[in-house]
Amino acid sequence: MRRDIFQAISDPTRRAIIVLIALQAMTPNAIADNFNTTRQAVSKHLRILTECELLKQEQRGREIYYSLEINKMKEIDKWLEQFRKIWETRFDQLDKVLSTIKKKKK
Repeated sequence: MRRDIFQAISDPTRRAIIVLIALQAMTPNAIADNFNTTRQAVSKHLRILTECELLKQEQRGREIYYSLEINKMKEIDKWLEQFRKIWETRFDQLDKVLSTIKKKKK
């Protein structure tokens, strides 16, 4: 089954994993230590994030380290940008209305 990045970030645990590894690469055990769940559950989340290409794996000796795939995160930002523009336009319109109301009260 093909998953997309929005399925990946829909889960709060997966979002928390992304936050954890945003600053530094971590091993699965180090990631799992931050959650009150089984290592198998964390492994499943890591697999989904990796399948969606939000995480990349790097072998260092006997350990696997997971790190954030920044370019894939940009896809999310690009999708959100269209809404950001709408929100900013609406906020600008609201500012104008509030300014007009404020001037009328003076």
